[in-house]
Amino acid sequence: MRSDMLELMSIFVQVVELGSFTKAADALQLHRPAVSKSIQHLEDDLGVKLLHRTTRRLSMTAEGEEIYQRAKGLLTDVNDMMAVFSPSQPPRGRLRIDAPLAFTHAILIPSLSEFQNLYPQIDIVLTASDRLTDLIAEGVDCVIRLGELVDSGFSARHVGSVSMATCAAPSYLDKHGIPLTPDELVHHKAVNFFSEHSREVMDWKYVMNGKIISRRPGSNMLVNNSDVLLSCGLEGLGIVHALRTALEPHIQSGRLTEVLTDYAPVTKPVSVLYPDRRYLPSKVRVFIDCFCDVFARKYQE
Repeated sequence: MRSDMLELMSIFVQVVELGSFTKAADALQLHRPAVSKSIQHLEDDLGVKLLHRTTRRLSMTAEGEEIYQRAKGLLTDVNDMMAVFSPSQPPRGRLRIDAPLAFTHAILIPSLSEFQNLYPQIDIVLTASDRLTDLIAEGVDCVIRLGELVDSGFSARHVGSVSMATCAAPSYLDKHGIPLTPDELVHHKAVNFFSEHSREVMDWKYVMNGKIISRRPGSNMLVNNSDVLLSCGLEGLGIVHALRTALEPHIQSGRLTEVLTDYAPVTKPVSVLYPDRRYLPSKVRVFIDCFCDVFARKYQE
């Protein structure tokens, strides 16, 4: 295929839509013979006649009509692609984001209105789950992750960290008592979270006597979904350890009571992962920049 095929198709579409070689030449700022020669090259390369030429008017052949429709669609797609990825154009297009459930409810969704006000031409496709998303296989532009990152081969940007809290429903505490130290958790029932990907149960980490300790409390329930974790805690099925931002409304309402307040829970790092730093689309770059800014102002302690 000729390297200038797109240019030839663009000239052909212009000739058809203006109905004249001369008008097309003026619009494209070309000499009329150059326009005529371009149509001839396109006809030669395609092996079909595109236009009937008379002294009074131009008309398309049947093949010319079909090629015009296809060429116009192709040129529209190319222009849209250039508009999406060109650094001189406002970011636009469809942005696919994946984030953990509790984080999405408590932090990401409240942050999106500011982003949409700044970039109204970006359409967001948001998926929220507590499983490990495959960015490439699932066509996700960027994913928000909590906790320490393993070497995934993707680029990552550290956003900050989120606080954790340990809570239980008053009905649970009335029945089973209040743990006073992390060591006492072993004698309590807990709703524990496990990773669907690794099947590992999440440890509860605290600062005790200046050192970080990990505790895995006794459990009669394991869940792999943070929404389910919260619902179980609210029903008094056990103590829960989760994002403070997600638990705070229920602490304020009295439906949950925070415990172990003398022992600071270890915070969880927040990162954004994306496939390739070298060719990062502008829609992804501006989202990461905006989200980091909003997070730092509203959620970073």
